[in-house]
Amino acid sequence: MSKDKVVLAYSGGLDTSVCIRYLQLRYNMDVISLTVDCGQNDDFNGIEDRAKEIGVIKHVFEECTEEFAQRYIIPSIKSNGLYEDKYPLATALARPLISAKLVEVAHRHGASTVAHGCTGKGNDQIRFDATIRALDPQMKILSPIRDMNLTRDLELKFAIEQEIPISLEAKKFSIDENIWGRAIEGGIMEDAAFEPPQDAFGFVRFGDDKVEYMDIEFEEGVPIAVDSRAMGIIELIRYINHKAGSLGVGVVDHVEDRTVGIKSREIYEAPAAIVLIEAHKDLEKMVLTAHELRFKRNVDEQWGWLVYSGLWKEPLRSHLDKFIDSTQKRVCGKVRIRMQSGSLRVVGRESKYSLYRNSLATYTSESTFDQTLAKGFVELWALQCSVANSIDMAMRLDVDKKGGGNR
Repeated sequence: MSKDKVVLAYSGGLDTSVCIRYLQLRYNMDVISLTVDCGQNDDFNGIEDRAKEIGVIKHVFEECTEEFAQRYIIPSIKSNGLYEDKYPLATALARPLISAKLVEVAHRHGASTVAHGCTGKGNDQIRFDATIRALDPQMKILSPIRDMNLTRDLELKFAIEQEIPISLEAKKFSIDENIWGRAIEGGIMEDAAFEPPQDAFGFVRFGDDKVEYMDIEFEEGVPIAVDSRAMGIIELIRYINHKAGSLGVGVVDHVEDRTVGIKSREIYEAPAAIVLIEAHKDLEKMVLTAHELRFKRNVDEQWGWLVYSGLWKEPLRSHLDKFIDSTQKRVCGKVRIRMQSGSLRVVGRESKYSLYRNSLATYTSESTFDQTLAKGFVELWALQCSVANSIDMAMRLDVDKKGGGNR
């Protein structure tokens, strides 16, 4: 009698490796492992060999870097995608794509169940489950780590007992990586006062204090060239990851509010994401009106929260995308970034749609701005404030008089 099949999202790390064996032993299921390439620097042949060694009946590999960049990263750039003004959503953006591939592979191989290696403490469980249920409400979802209330030390012990091959890195940290960023958790990183060791990082290098500049060109909100070289989005991201990362740019170390209510110390490295979002935000300031910027900041924040919280398939996100896309028509131009010893700042920008006019802003005699017009504007601008304060002063005087008469 054939066993039920389950498709497992498989990264090759500790969590998903022990999940294969748990699905076999506890659930008595045949496991199909699925690895999705979102641009991470992994040994995919080694991952397949590990899955087969543990006992999967089939391994599926999906190369999705271009799809990830076009459908997930570019919208995030346009929306200045950050959570809590820090995290560039790297892992969060990849989860809905992996979830969609899980459902596709399950349908293709006649499986009515999918699985992932998420814990019950993190955000990824929400991102996987919410997307899978939106795509196929009938699909069953298993999460052995969460469902069995496992901890990392128990997983390591189980892996040793079951002779499951685990890398040295997996024993030290929990790593999630794609082309847009790298998340580092676990082990000594859980001490919020502890400075991360340099060997924990993969994109970022330290110790180079030279100054470097980077020129980034955007067309309708999309980066299309770096340092005067036209590039496709994948090549462009890799180029910036290398150049900015080699100068120490791209580390995020902060305490984050997870969707499940836990405060967590999180460490990310995302050189390209941080550089591109900073440059994009700066260019928007030049070409969008103050009213557009003020409203878009609210939209961007809501967009980032939806993605972080696992609600990629929430209809509101697609509505927000339409507004964001409409603001990007004029986001065309170049931004110059200065980088040194882990710091970056914008030092120049230009655009054919710039609302900045030197003839209006200059304090020289070449100014075309008639300063005499400002007097009436300022009086009208502060009129209600002035009247309200006059009323407040009159009320205070009235109270003082009444108080004095009672003494």
